[in-house]
Amino acid sequence: MQLIKKYFPQLNDIQLKKLLHFEKLIKEWNKKINLVSRKDVENFQINHLIHSLSISKLILFEPKTKVLDIGTGGGLPGIPLAIFFPKTIFHLVDRKQKKIDVLNNIIIELDLKNVIVERIDAQDISNEYDFILNRAVSSTENILSISRNKIKTNSFNKIQNGIICLKGGNLENEIVKLKIFEILNLNKIFSEPFFETKKILYIPNPYTHMDNQ
Repeated sequence: MQLIKKYFPQLNDIQLKKLLHFEKLIKEWNKKINLVSRKDVENFQINHLIHSLSISKLILFEPKTKVLDIGTGGGLPGIPLAIFFPKTIFHLVDRKQKKIDVLNNIIIELDLKNVIVERIDAQDISNEYDFILNRAVSSTENILSISRNKIKTNSFNKIQNGIICLKGGNLENEIVKLKIFEILNLNKIFSEPFFETKKILYIPNPYTHMDNQ
């Protein structure tokens, strides 16, 4: 937990305890259902908690911001961010009912009032959000397709509404059609080897600057 305190000093004791409790619950549930990769579950704080919370280095969500987490799996990055931003509203979706059932148990256990989880294909969502998040769920092209008509036009955060992707490796092919985007290299912020190739891809108002859309 010292690393989390180091990188995110604004977290209070209650939030830190909830993050630890979340880690404990994930490890317990992961023995029964594959919520996160078993190969790196022992490095959960770096590979999952800090990685999820890295989004706070790009944006500090304002209260009442509405955020959609597509393909949330084990509640990542949505649940750590919901702990970090208790006044932000998070909607976590996944197509697998077993994972959603577990996440419902977890958010009750953590007493998270700002999180809703739902089993649904993201394509079928009709609501609009300020930001749409995903963590290595799919290609950028597919995320752009899924996110169409789901992003609010009016922004009230310090950056424009849009899509925030946690990515790894070379993004050259993924950004070829984008006119406006920002890449945040996480190895500039975090010194751990895990982050050497990790990036945040931020795409503001994607449907106003895409070719052939």
